[in-house]
Formats: sequence, structure tokens, C-alpha cells
Amino acid sequence: MFIQPWDASLDEAEWQTWIADGHDFGLLSVNGPPGLPPVAVPTHFTSEPGHLLIHLARPNPAWKAIEDHPDVLFTVFGDYAFVPGPWRAKPGTPPTEGVPTSYYTAVQFTCRAHIVDDPDAKAELLHRQMAHFQPDGDHAPIAADRPPYGRMLSGIRGLRLDVTDVRAKFKYDDHKPVEHRAAVAGHLTARAQGLDLPTAAQQRRRLDRIGPWQP
Repeated sequence: MFIQPWDASLDEAEWQTWIADGHDFGLLSVNGPPGLPPVAVPTHFTSEPGHLLIHLARPNPAWKAIEDHPDVLFTVFGDYAFVPGPWRAKPGTPPTEGVPTSYYTAVQFTCRAHIVDDPDAKAELLHRQMAHFQPDGDHAPIAADRPPYGRMLSGIRGLRLDVTDVRAKFKYDDHKPVEHRAAVAGHLTARAQGLDLPTAAQQRRRLDRIGPWQP
């Protein structure tokens, strides 16, 4: 992922806070066999210090790819919007001369994958995921020797992704003048389609933290 200096995460806390703020669905990418494309699997995940937790159905073709190539990439993205050209036209120029762009946040984790097949270990992995996704505990006990999960564990495999590198990108025109960024955030708020509102919120948040861009 190419990251311009002005699009970089301000610090680790910025992308960590963004992930923790409900961004728990991403794309697992694994090298495919020679001559074939990569294997890509969209999935929910749980983020814990130093690693990510995932589980997939046993028939998923990603398992063979992971066994052959355990170094994987996991990408999470969100708060994205298309910004039309007229919104980005320079002052004093025709609106049609503005160049459109995309705004978005993306976090890419480079990881070493470890497959979890032991029934008790898989149950523990699911328990930790459920603690995130159903924190009220409104589910049956998750244990290898108890229904309903016990009999279902053979149909999945767990995956622990040990994070070796993180690259985070917050692409919101931070190199543009303050007035321009504030105006685009206003346009996004007025349009209010798709993810326009969270995109505008990210732009305003970065604007408050960065102010005028300093190379």
C-alpha cells in the first residue's frame, strides 16, 4: 500500500483507536500456488495485542494456501467516499478542472499465520471472539465437550495471525489548505450518502489534530 507522508498515521494510537472503534471486518490475502492468483477471504476478526484471531470453514481453499505460505496480509478499510472533481477545484479555476479522488482509511497487517486445530484451543479462540462480538454473553457455553458448539468444532479451523508489521493510511487531503479540507467535509456532510458522514468525521478529526500541513 502506497502511503504519502501526509496520509500516514500520526501514531500507533490513531490506527489502534480506529480498529477498536468497530472496524472488525477485513480481507485475508494469502499467496496462491505458482501460476494462480492470491487467495482472498473476507471475514470478521478479533484484534488482540500482537495478533488477530480468525476462524474459517474447514473446506475453505485458504487453508492449503496458508499451509504452503504462512506469511499473509490482512487488510481492513472503511470511512471511504468518492470526492468529485468540482469539490477539489483550485480557487479561481473552473469547477470542471478539479480532479476527483477517493478518501479512505486502510490498515494492513503483515502476519505470520498459525493454524489452530486442537478442539479445546478452537473453543477458546471462539470464546475470545464471542467476548468481542457478543459481549453480553447471550450464547450457549463454548466448549469442546458441550453442545451445540462442541459438535460443530470439527467443521472449522482457527487461525492466529501474529502481527509482524502494520501500515496505516488515512487519505483525507491533509496536504490541502485548511479551508479546502473544511469545505470538502461540509460537502460530504451535506451529501450524506453511503459512508460520507464517517468520512467527513475522519477528515475533521485529522484537521483538528494536524491543522495546516507541515512537511
